[in-house]
Amino acid sequence: MKRAMISALLVILICCVQAQKRIENGGYPITPVPFTSVKVTDTFWGQRLKASREVTIPLAFGKCEETGRYDNFVKAANPSPKYKVGGYSFDDTDVYKTIEGASYSIQTYPDKKLEKYMDSVLTIVAAAQEPDGYLYTARTMNPEHPHEWAGSKRWEKVEELSHEFYNLGHMIEGAIAHYQATGKRNFLDIAIKYADCVEREIGNGPGKQIKVPGHQIAEMALAKLYLVTGEKKYLQLARFFIDRRGYTKRIDAYSQAHKPVLEQDEAVGHAVRAAYMYSGIADVAALTGDTDYICAIDRIWENVVAKKLYVTGGIGATNRGEAFGENYELPNMSAYCETCAAIGNVYWNYRLFLLHGDSKYYDVLERTLYNGLISGISLEGDGFFYPNPLESNGQHKRQPWFGCACCPSNVCRFIPSLPGYIYAVRDRDIYVNLFVSNTSDMKVQGKNVLLTQKTGYPWKGDIQIDVNPKGRQAFTLKIRIPGWLQGRVTPGDLYRYTDNKELSYQIKVNGQQVESLLDNGYFAISRTWEKGDVVHIRFDMEPRTVRANHKVEADRGKISVECGPIVYCAEWPDNDFSVLSVLMNRKPEFTVERKDDLLHGINQIQTRAQTLFYDGAGCLHTKEVLLTLTPYYAWAHRGSGEMAVWLPQDINAARPVLPPAVTTESLKSKVILPEKDAAGLFEWSTE
Repeated sequence: MKRAMISALLVILICCVQAQKRIENGGYPITPVPFTSVKVTDTFWGQRLKASREVTIPLAFGKCEETGRYDNFVKAANPSPKYKVGGYSFDDTDVYKTIEGASYSIQTYPDKKLEKYMDSVLTIVAAAQEPDGYLYTARTMNPEHPHEWAGSKRWEKVEELSHEFYNLGHMIEGAIAHYQATGKRNFLDIAIKYADCVEREIGNGPGKQIKVPGHQIAEMALAKLYLVTGEKKYLQLARFFIDRRGYTKRIDAYSQAHKPVLEQDEAVGHAVRAAYMYSGIADVAALTGDTDYICAIDRIWENVVAKKLYVTGGIGATNRGEAFGENYELPNMSAYCETCAAIGNVYWNYRLFLLHGDSKYYDVLERTLYNGLISGISLEGDGFFYPNPLESNGQHKRQPWFGCACCPSNVCRFIPSLPGYIYAVRDRDIYVNLFVSNTSDMKVQGKNVLLTQKTGYPWKGDIQIDVNPKGRQAFTLKIRIPGWLQGRVTPGDLYRYTDNKELSYQIKVNGQQVESLLDNGYFAISRTWEKGDVVHIRFDMEPRTVRANHKVEADRGKISVECGPIVYCAEWPDNDFSVLSVLMNRKPEFTVERKDDLLHGINQIQTRAQTLFYDGAGCLHTKEVLLTLTPYYAWAHRGSGEMAVWLPQDINAARPVLPPAVTTESLKSKVILPEKDAAGLFEWSTE
C-alpha cells in the first residue's frame, strides 16, 4: 500500500513538473528565441524593418486619428444618442494592432516619444471602458442606436458580425506586447478587465451564455493572457471557444463551425478566421497536452498543403467570403490570398513547428513570408494590397489605406516581430530556421550562447554563423535545409520541379566539411563548441521551373519560376510586350542579373521566350523575345499593368494577342474582377 501511494505521488509530481514546464515554454516542446534577443543587421529585412518603424507605424497611427478611430473612444467615454455609429464594428482593433506593432518596434529601437504617444492613446482607450470592463465603442458611444452589426444587447451578434470577441483578442495581443515592451500595466489592465467581463458572462457555468467568436483570434490571445497572468480561467475560456464551436446556432463552413473542431479535416470558409482558429487550437493543445486537437489541425494542414496552397504561400482562393475554395481550386487573376491570411498562415505553421520540430512547417512559412505576405505591403511601407492575386491585367494597384483596414494594421504588427522567427531552442538543440544576418544572444540549458549570422540570402546561398558560447559548451546546432534545396516545392504533391536539377549543399565547421543525416529536415552538428567557432553553409541557388498538380485547372500547361525561396513573376515595366501572351520554351535557360538600384536591390531572371499574336487576317504568329522576371513580392511598385506568375509552356495554355480591333473587348470579357472594391468589402463578408 505504501509503495503504491509513493508511486501515485511520483506520478502526480512528474505531471506537475511537466505541466510547469509546459507553462514556462508557452506549452510547446520547442521554445522560441524571443525577437528581443535577436538584432537584425540584414540588408533585405533591415530595409523592411526600417520602413515599418519610420513609415508604416506612424502612418497607421495617423490613419487611426484621421479616420476617427480615436474619436470612437472619446465618444464612448461620453455616450450620446446624437452620435451616428459608422465604420466597421472592429475599427477598435486597428488601434490595438498598431500599438502592438509599435511595442515590438520599441523593444528593439527604444523611442520615448513613441512610448509617450501610446500612453496618450491608452488614456483615451481606458476612459471608454465601462465599469464592468466591457469595451466596445461600436455599442458604447450610442447604446440606444449602436452599430448595425452590434445587436440590441451585448453578445447578441457576437457569432455573426459584432466582432466583440475579435476586438478582445486583438486588445489582449496588443496589451501583452505593450506590457512586455514597457513594463507598464496601463494597457494590460484594460485587457484583463475586458477579459474578466467576457469570462463572467460566457461559458458553461450557471447564468452564462453559450457563445463562440464569429471571427476567431480570442483563442490564441487568451492562451497568451494565461501565460502572462497565470490565471487558468483564461485558458479555460479559450478551450471553451474551441470545444463549443459547431454546437451553437452558428453551424456554417464560412466560420469553420460546420462540424465540431475534432471532426474537421478540411480547410473551409474565411481563410483568416480559419488560420487564426488553427493557431489558437495549437496554443491550447500545447498548454493542455490535448493530442486530439493536434491531430485535428494536422489533418487540416495536410489538406491545405496538398490541395489549397498557392505557390506564393497564399491561402484563400475566392473573394466569395474571402475563403478557401474547393480542393485544387486555385485561380490566379481572381485569387484572393488576403494579406491577413498570409500572416495567419505564418502563425499556424510556426506553431506546428514548435509542436513537431519538423522543417516542413518552416518550408511553408518561409515561402509565405518571402512571397505572399510581404507582397501585401510596399517596400516603402506606405502602400498595401488586401488581396494578393497571381495575375493582373492592370486592374490592381497598391492602396494608401482601406476603409476595412485589417490588412495594413496587421502587417504593421507583424513585420517588427520578424526577428522572433529566426531561432528556437529545445534542451541542448539550437534550431536555425531562417537565414537572416543578425546577432542573437540566447540561452541553452541555462548558459549563454551568442550567434552571429552573416548572409546575402535570399539572393545568395552563402551563410556564415559565428558561434560564441560562454566557455566551452556542448550542444547541437540544427540547420534547416530548405525543401526547395531538397527538390520539394512544398510538402506533398501539389507542386513539383520540372527541370531535373539536383541542387546540393555543403556545411563546414572551422573550414572542415562535416556530414550529417537529416533529422526532420535539419542538418545536426553536435559538438563541444568554443568561442571563435565558425560554421560556413553553402546552398546551391539556381532558377527552377515548377508545375502544379494537373488537378489545378488554372495552372494546366503553365510553369512558374523561382530561385531559392523567391517566386518570380513577369511584369509589364520590364517587358515591352504583353506578358500574358508569352509562351515559355520547353527547356528554358536562365540568367540571373543583380539590380542594386532597382526596388531596393533585387535579382532579376531573364530567359528567351516567344510571344504569340494574330495578325489582321487571323493568322497566328510568334516573335522571339527576352523575358525578364521580377520577384513577385515587388510587383505593382512601378504602376499598374500586366503581371503573371504562371506562364504558359504548353501551346493549349497560351493566350495570343488579338488584332487591335478586337483586343480591348476580348480582354474585358476575360477579366474576372472582384465583386466590390480592391479591399474585398462585401455586405455579408468583412474582415
